[in-house]
Amino acid sequence: MSEKTRYTDEELQEFKELILKKLEKAQRDYDLLKANVMNSDGNDTADTSPTFKVLEEGASTLGKEEAGQLAQRQMKFIQHLQAALVRIENKTYGICRQTGKLIPKERLLAVPHATLSVEAKESGKKHPIR
Repeated sequence: MSEKTRYTDEELQEFKELILKKLEKAQRDYDLLKANVMNSDGNDTADTSPTFKVLEEGASTLGKEEAGQLAQRQMKFIQHLQAALVRIENKTYGICRQTGKLIPKERLLAVPHATLSVEAKESGKKHPIR
């Protein structure tokens, strides 16, 4: 029996459903982070008494910076999930871009936007200078 070279249409549909669920949640999370950065909920330092204003502004700035970084990471995750959906449509989903072999289903269930097998990913890591 020859080695499997791609996932079946049924398997691809399962992955698609998983990715769509993750994409929906990721988009909701991104919207929350974006709202935090934009402070669209109206809960700002203007609502606090002057005594705490300086502390609140510092915490608010730090919180917005962290939320901004998280929002950027979340958008990158969303883009990776969207790219995975394109690969599903092209029937290239689950194929390691380095080795050309099928990425194990367990890895794709854990990291549905993966484009490298664990072996390929680890072989590409740079070893620290000793």
